[in-house]
Amino acid sequence: MRRPAAVTAAMVALLMAVLVSASCAPAQRVNLGDSAGNLIAAIAGEPDQLDPQKTSSYFSFEVLENVFDTLVEPDANLEMRPALAESWEVTPDQLTWTFHLRDGVTFHDGSPLRADDVVYSYRRIIDEKLSNVDKFSAVADVSAPDEDTVLIRVKQPTPNLLTNLGGFKGMAIVSRANVESGQIARHPVGTGPFAFVAQRSGDSITLAANADYWGGAPKVPGVTFQFISEPSTALSALQAGEIDWTDSIPTQRVAQLAGDDSIHLAVTPSNDYWYLALNEARQPWNDVRVRRAIAYAIDRDAIVAATSYGTAVANQLAIPEGNPWYIHYDAYRYDIEEAKRLLAEAGTTPTNMDMLVTSEYPETVTAAQVIADNLKPLGITVNIRTVDMATWLDEQNTGNFDMLMMGWLGNIDPDDFYYAQHHTGGSSNAQKFSDPEVDRLLDAGRVQTARDARADDYAKAATLIADRVSYIYLYNPSVIQGWTPALTGYDARRDGAIRFRTAALAGDDDQ
Repeated sequence: MRRPAAVTAAMVALLMAVLVSASCAPAQRVNLGDSAGNLIAAIAGEPDQLDPQKTSSYFSFEVLENVFDTLVEPDANLEMRPALAESWEVTPDQLTWTFHLRDGVTFHDGSPLRADDVVYSYRRIIDEKLSNVDKFSAVADVSAPDEDTVLIRVKQPTPNLLTNLGGFKGMAIVSRANVESGQIARHPVGTGPFAFVAQRSGDSITLAANADYWGGAPKVPGVTFQFISEPSTALSALQAGEIDWTDSIPTQRVAQLAGDDSIHLAVTPSNDYWYLALNEARQPWNDVRVRRAIAYAIDRDAIVAATSYGTAVANQLAIPEGNPWYIHYDAYRYDIEEAKRLLAEAGTTPTNMDMLVTSEYPETVTAAQVIADNLKPLGITVNIRTVDMATWLDEQNTGNFDMLMMGWLGNIDPDDFYYAQHHTGGSSNAQKFSDPEVDRLLDAGRVQTARDARADDYAKAATLIADRVSYIYLYNPSVIQGWTPALTGYDARRDGAIRFRTAALAGDDDQ
């Protein structure tokens, strides 16, 4: 999922889609009834619910990106720009932020957006301790001095506050009436470019264009999200002209599709990353030399080839090249002899490893098989334990693993990439890594407002995290999407956000 900053363990499911098994026949444009003319988008599963502050499904966020707005939002370069707030300022001491709302914004039910709606939305997350409550860890108070102004007071300078407020739709501004009626999970009311119309269980969700959208009326009459779980089926439907867009593209077909004029294929570098974590609460993984031995024994290129057919980019840190916070790091290489030397130096010869992966992310299973082969020359037998996502989360949280594989999606600010995962008190530090210097640097990065000094803090922290093997980073995947050439005004984004607000679709006669 395209997610936010510093996620909790529970947010892995949010950040990384809890897959819903759903299959259906490709959409037939002639049978859409009142959805005729809609842009038809195929997604790989059905949303579990449509409350943006509570859902744990990436499929929900693919839909809700088009229904709800946030106070600010990331542009194509992931810089925070005005959204429901048209401007803001911060006091010289960096402790009070003042946001000025746009005039004339209304919810889909016609009720006006007021500052109290923003306060209610944020207080709901804080008071009910919803999944995104970590975004408000530095917030002391949220208030509305008048109906057009929101004040947020923080306990300390918080340079990533804008990212926390706008990095993903889990921080959406919701309608109090919609929440209190109990309808939001099934019939959400937002301020976004499209309004919810209907959901057909196991089949589709239909949205209609919001003619009064503050950013301008969409160019398509609506969007119909079809649930097509099998990538090959979605691709066939796209090639046949039965759907207009999908992000369910078989990676093994990407090279071939590059020459297919019937679709527009986008392979966009993402800010997501996949990693391995060794449980430092267990011997011998608490010895950094043993963790480094495993890091040298891993063949990242083979993992990239097996899991993504070469569409991902191997990396030894979390942040990919092209991101403004990227630094170069290449301390490790695939070197079995060095791995053996480190194990000998540590005086240990591990023979078995429990590897926790989840069936809901098949790439983890595939990668585990490559890793098992990689570690055989060290005399280590990898016992791959494949479980569903709920069990995976429970086993991670209780520390019942030697090694696990997972990913973090939708990161923007460097705090998103590192704090929750590697700070001693981090909410997602399941591997039990603890290093005082890393803690100091990550704490400093959270309050440092000077861009260059903050970048230096995170560069040093990232290097130490990799040197001391809190994670063994594997690769950064790509955002892979395909759409009909008749679809214009749409771009694949590196944060994976699916925005159809500016999309236009040529008439059927032109397709």
